[in-house]
Amino acid sequence: MARLRKAAKIWAKPNARELAGHVMIADDGLVFAINPPAIFGRRAPLEIEIGAGKGEFIIERAASRPEQDFLAVELSATVSRVLAVRCGRAALENLRVAKMDARALVNVLLADASVAAYHVYFPDPWPKGRHVKHRLFTPQFASGLYRTLAAGGTIYIATDVREYAGEIFAMVEGAGFIRAAEVAPGARTTGFARKYLAAGKPVFSASFRKPAHATSSR
Repeated sequence: MARLRKAAKIWAKPNARELAGHVMIADDGLVFAINPPAIFGRRAPLEIEIGAGKGEFIIERAASRPEQDFLAVELSATVSRVLAVRCGRAALENLRVAKMDARALVNVLLADASVAAYHVYFPDPWPKGRHVKHRLFTPQFASGLYRTLAAGGTIYIATDVREYAGEIFAMVEGAGFIRAAEVAPGARTTGFARKYLAAGKPVFSASFRKPAHATSSR
């Protein structure tokens, strides 16, 4: 509740909403596709963070890579507002925020081979059996990631739940991705990562690459 009150307090400030408006993709109920060149006004490699939280990772990454474009995705209205305010304050031309379900984004709204990299850090594991249906990762979602990722592109994944990591990694490999040696860059720098590492909890992370000569679907 304290977090909700803090978020509401931030959103109540007109200047905060103005800053958020500079980066938030409008949700007018008419969005049937995400067109990165139209959103950013240029053609550049696009990286997407799914479940960007307060933006600790993606703001820093976008600032360090001005030649690329970045999309921070959040489903929660409260969190996405705080995220948009923080991204707006960063004043980065290559960073935008979308409040939407990542499954709709990946499975429907993005074109084939339109993404250079995905970052998915600490998705909710929904550990109870009756809640498993709410998990982000499914074989269909993994196939959507494969379809929308450009050949040679990478998906970076991290979770604090060993069993869930094994399930996710198996799904991703089943979709056609190949395990890569590259370290997932957000596995130690997101808000959740810092919290878990400070508490001494293990983090399970991996990177997976779409084969360089792959087509959009298998």
